[in-house]
Parts: sequence; C-alpha cells; structure tokens
Amino acid sequence: MAEKLLEINHVSKEFRIGGMLSRKKILATDDVSLSIDAGKPVILSIVGESGCGKSTLCKMVLRLYTADKGKITLLGHDYADKKGYDPRQFKLDVQPIFQNPFETFSMRKTVDTYLYNTALRLGICKTRAEADKLIDETLHNVGMSLQVVAGKYMTQFSGGELQRISIARALLTRPKLIIADEPVAAIDASMKMNIVNLFKDLKEQYQVSFIYITHDLSTAYYVSDYIATLYRGGLIEYGPAKELMDEPAHPYTELLMNAVPRVGDKWKEGMAMPDMENKEFALTCCKFAPRCPYATDQCRQTRPGEVDLGNERMVRCFHPLVHRA
Repeated sequence: MAEKLLEINHVSKEFRIGGMLSRKKILATDDVSLSIDAGKPVILSIVGESGCGKSTLCKMVLRLYTADKGKITLLGHDYADKKGYDPRQFKLDVQPIFQNPFETFSMRKTVDTYLYNTALRLGICKTRAEADKLIDETLHNVGMSLQVVAGKYMTQFSGGELQRISIARALLTRPKLIIADEPVAAIDASMKMNIVNLFKDLKEQYQVSFIYITHDLSTAYYVSDYIATLYRGGLIEYGPAKELMDEPAHPYTELLMNAVPRVGDKWKEGMAMPDMENKEFALTCCKFAPRCPYATDQCRQTRPGEVDLGNERMVRCFHPLVHRA
C-alpha cells in the first residue's frame, strides 16, 4: 500500500446556527473520506456549490477547525495526537493560499515583510542574506522578483500580483501540501488561467500536492488530476478529473457540468434552493433525492453507499449514470 501524504477518514463537523430558540444543527461535513498519496504530487480539486462543506473540510486539514468525528493524518501523524504535534513542522509541511489576496496582507506593512517573516521565523534561513536569495528565487518562479516587491505595499499591486506573492510565500517552506481555497475567485478573469497554469508548473517543480477548492469547474477540469464533488457536506463522487467531468456518474455532478460550460462561469446561486437547504442537510437518505430527476423510493428512504466504478472512481448513488467496473 502506498504511503499517504494525507488521509481523511470518515470526518464530520457540526455547526449550530440561529438563536437560542431557533438553533439548528448543520453537518458541514458528513462522513467524508479522501486521501492523497505521498511521493507523487497531484492536484485534487474539491468542487460543489456554496455551503457544501469544501472550506470547512480544508480548514480541518489546516487545523483551524477540529473534526467532531473521524480521523485526519498527515504523513502518518494523527491530528488527535496532541503530544506529537509540532506546530513549526506542520507549518513547513502544509501551507494555505486564501481566496482574497487583498485580505492576506495589511496596508500597514510592506508585502516583503511577510516573506521575510516566513523565511526567518520558521528557521528556513539563518541570515537576511540567505532570506534575500531564497525569496528572490521563489518570487522568480511565480513571475515576480524581490526587486519588484521590496518596500512596496499591497495597494501597489494588482490582485493577480498579490496572489502570486501569496503563492511564493507558501512555497518558501518547501511544503508537501498547499491548500488553495478559491484562489482565483477574487482575480480578474484574464488572470485566472495564469494562476491555474502556475499551479500545474509548481506541482512538478516543487513536488508539492495541492488541494484546490473552487466554484470554477472549467479551471478544475484543466488543472486537476482528481476531482471530489461535495453536496450538503457529503462526498458524492470522486475520480480522475477528465473521466469524472467527461462522463459524470452522479446526477448532481452532471447538473454542475451542464451549468458551467465555460471558463469563469459559475452555477447560479438560485440552484441552491435555500428553502430546501436545512432540510437537505438533515436528511438521512440521499440528500440529493429531493432534486434528483432519477430518484426512486429507495433513494428517499436510504443513504447510498460507495459504488466502485473502477479506475479510482467512486460514486454514492443507487443509480449511477455510468457502468460499474
């Protein structure tokens, strides 16, 4: 069995929303299992509409949230093992790239301050001269340079440039895993593919795996090795990107493919059907059954298990749209 870089095993996270009298429980992630092998870098895209649990899942991987149920391990180290947790080593191994680069940096500090803090405070470089060399080299790999960045504030850069600097900062630690949460959502459409292309190049150059959270299924199709589809907190389909998007097995994935035909498009928020949302989260049967054109009584009464479709493909559906292995 291949060594795992990351293992997410039957992980659930519950939130309570509303006031004291109207408080409700929402399973933001519901029994999700995913893994990334060590040794061979990949880009795993996690897709789904707003509120499906994408960001919650990745915040648990980043240790910003603690799972209520299940287990997460990084290179064999269990997140629940508090005694064995080394915060510095974790920051070296796992780095985030957030959605809005304008919120990543403060207007009161020059942008290069963040780069030097990462390089020096984590002990990656021992001297300022070493940091200069590493930062400049890393910035060059994302299409920037220390000469361009030094002494400037965030207001002196475009959104695309700031996101490149954010990527460079993450790469300074030579991480094994980067969590990119909607990294092109706040960037001009003309720059999106540049960032996506950059991820593909950096994956090989730095031998780093990415978890790419996105609404944009066209960029996911282009950049991903694997895609995982989430719906109402649950993982409903997983597999190699091209196969999954060319021939989706779950009706919800098929719906997403039909709704987002071009780069930069997103499905309409109206598809979320907010009057159904809380009810769908609470369902113990198939959560997509109220919307699904193929639903049967079995779907409305029982939650489907995993169906192995072969070639690393999985779907949770009683009536998958492709043939089983």
